[in-house]
Amino acid sequence: MRYVSIDNVEPGQFLGKTIYSGNGTVLLSGGVQLTVYMISTLNRIGVTMLYIQDPLYEDVETDDMLSEATKQGIIQEMSSAFEAIRSGKEWNTQMIGTSVENLLQDVIGNKELLVQLTDIQTSDNSQYIHAMNVCLLSSVMGINMGLNYQQLKELASGALLHDIGKSGMTEEDEILPGLRTHHTWRGFEKLKNKREFGLLVAHVALQHHERVDGAGLPRGLAGDEIHLYAKIVSAADTYDRLIHPALPEEKALLPHEACEEMMAMSEKQLDYEVLLQFNRIISIYPNGTAVRLSTRETGVVVRQHRGLPGRPVVRIVRGEAGNFDVKELDLAQETTVFIEAVLT
Repeated sequence: MRYVSIDNVEPGQFLGKTIYSGNGTVLLSGGVQLTVYMISTLNRIGVTMLYIQDPLYEDVETDDMLSEATKQGIIQEMSSAFEAIRSGKEWNTQMIGTSVENLLQDVIGNKELLVQLTDIQTSDNSQYIHAMNVCLLSSVMGINMGLNYQQLKELASGALLHDIGKSGMTEEDEILPGLRTHHTWRGFEKLKNKREFGLLVAHVALQHHERVDGAGLPRGLAGDEIHLYAKIVSAADTYDRLIHPALPEEKALLPHEACEEMMAMSEKQLDYEVLLQFNRIISIYPNGTAVRLSTRETGVVVRQHRGLPGRPVVRIVRGEAGNFDVKELDLAQETTVFIEAVLT
C-alpha cells in the first residue's frame, strides 16, 4: 500500500487501512472501494492522508505494533470514559486497565519493530487515537529504558489517560493555568483516588506539560523534579501533536520534520536522555511513504531497519503498465544515497 494525500485519491481506488469512528466502531474497512461520496466525507471530517492499496506495493505493510482488536478496544474504552466523565458518571477503570495490558502484550511481542503511527485521525476519533499513540510510544520507550512490567503498566496507564482532564472542559477552563482549572490538574484530581491506578499514574497527568527548563505548566517544575514517566509521556505527546495537530490551522509536520523539531527542544522543553530513546524507536520514513532520493529517483519506502530509522529500503518503479522496471535500494547498504524529500 501507499500513503497519499487525499487530494490525490481517486474514486475506484481501494482503502488500505481501516478507519475508526469516535466510539470505536468501523467507519470504513480496509479494502473498501472508495466512492466520490466517501472521499468527500473523509475530507470533511479532517482526513488529509490515506493508505491506498496499490498492486505495485501490495506486499508493503505498515508493520503495526498493535492488533486491530487492541486498537478498537482502546478507542471504545476511552470514548466511554470521556463520555461518562462528561455526564458526571463513574467510568470503568477496570476496562481501561485491560486495554493497557492488551497494548503492552502487543508491544512486547513486536518490540523489534520501529513505531509507525499509521491510524487515520478524524475530527471524531482524534482525541482517542492521540491517547493510544502516546501510550504506544511511551510503552516502547519504557521497554528500551529497561522498565519492569509493573513500571510499564504505570507508565502506559498514565500515558493513555494523560489528557483525561480535558473531558468536560471548556476553552475558558485553560485560560488561568495557575489555578486548578488546567486539564493537568483536573486529570490529577480524577485519577489520584482511583485505586486501580497508583498515584504515579495521576502524576503523569499532572506533569506531562512541565518542561525541563522550568517554564512548563502547571507548577513550573524543572529537571529531576519531573518524574521520568512524565518526561517520557511529554516526548510522546509532543511528537503526536506535531504530526497530528489539535487545531486545524496548525501545520502538520512529517515524521522526520517532527523529530528535527523535537531535537531543538532538547533540555528546554524535553529531556535529552528521553529524546535519545525516542529517536531509537520511531520510524521517520514510515512504510508506504513516497520519497525523492539524492539520485533524483522517486520511490516508496517498503521496509525498515531497526537502529537505522533514516536508512530504509526504497522501491523504485519505472516504465508503464505492463512493462514496469522495479528495483529496490537498501539505504543501509547504499551509503552515498540519501532521502532528499518526502512527496505527499
